[in-house]
Amino acid sequence: MHVLITGGSSGIGAATAFAYAKTGARVTITYNSGAGRAAEVVKRIEEHGGQAAAVHLDLEDHSTIDPAVAQAGPVDALVANAVRWGTIMPNGVAFEKVPAAEWTAALHANVVGNALLAQAVLPGMRRRGFGRIVFVSSGAAEEGLPGPGPYGTAKMALHGMARALAWEAGKDGILVNVAVAGLTITGTARPIPQALLDEIASRTPSRRLSTADDMAALIVFLGSAANRNVTGEIVRDGSNAGRSSHAV
Repeated sequence: MHVLITGGSSGIGAATAFAYAKTGARVTITYNSGAGRAAEVVKRIEEHGGQAAAVHLDLEDHSTIDPAVAQAGPVDALVANAVRWGTIMPNGVAFEKVPAAEWTAALHANVVGNALLAQAVLPGMRRRGFGRIVFVSSGAAEEGLPGPGPYGTAKMALHGMARALAWEAGKDGILVNVAVAGLTITGTARPIPQALLDEIASRTPSRRLSTADDMAALIVFLGSAANRNVTGEIVRDGSNAGRSSHAV
């Protein structure tokens, strides 16, 4: 099985690459500016006997999408994890103060870019009669987040895209889902006081926040042959129950 993971040089993307490699899958990760980090992920996978490669892809530059997919080779599973964060507006900024250019850029990269990425891998999946696509979303899409409206809006658009594509491609053996991350401990996010993390965790059923490895396990299931017929679903990680987006 060959898996293409966008934004695989760090965080949830890198954890997902390691998790897939442990199953014996061949992994290709994409990077935008983190070539060195991507090379380190590939090296670690290969040191443990896995197969991995890294290619450049920039969701903001749509001309990089087809070449990256072609360089990766036939893709059985796509994990659309890369994101354009955009400008994080300060808390309290008025909605009408968000520049039109920020809306355009967020949708151009995170919505149109991911649609074109799916278009690039779909023909091969249809020919082989098998495919798995997992869009990685955020609790900010459903709960909202003070300030960066374009980010949450773009992530929510992936929910609609997945549901539409699940119906359109299901007859060809292609399952499409969304994995929604809550506040996830990745080691790369901005520092959050431990007391606040503990308070958010206390509002989850499991009384803990998820790690990148927890999200990776969810993604690997949805994006593998172990998933027999789950499609068109929005699957929320347990950290979402903490409603962490408003707390931080």
